[in-house]
Amino acid sequence: MTKADIVNEISKQTGIEKITVQKTVEAFMETIRESLESNNNVYLRGFGSFIVKKRAKKTARNISKNTTIIIPEHYIPSFKPSKSFTNKVKGNVK
Repeated sequence: MTKADIVNEISKQTGIEKITVQKTVEAFMETIRESLESNNNVYLRGFGSFIVKKRAKKTARNISKNTTIIIPEHYIPSFKPSKSFTNKVKGNVK
């Protein structure tokens, strides 16, 4: 499902114009992005959490050049679904 599909579905279910729904969805995503950039997690009860995870420094190998690379510690965005959301998906996907 794409963002356009989400906008169409919400518009169909609520009767709100697509352009208004699109602006709302984009503002929602931008708010989450800005929050994570500020190192603030976002918790949506019954859905899940958008969190910032810290990745430790590690050593990797460049196989083509046969050299060792040091990857510094860094932060990545992550999504952790709620237990109720996970259980619904487990029960419905075949």
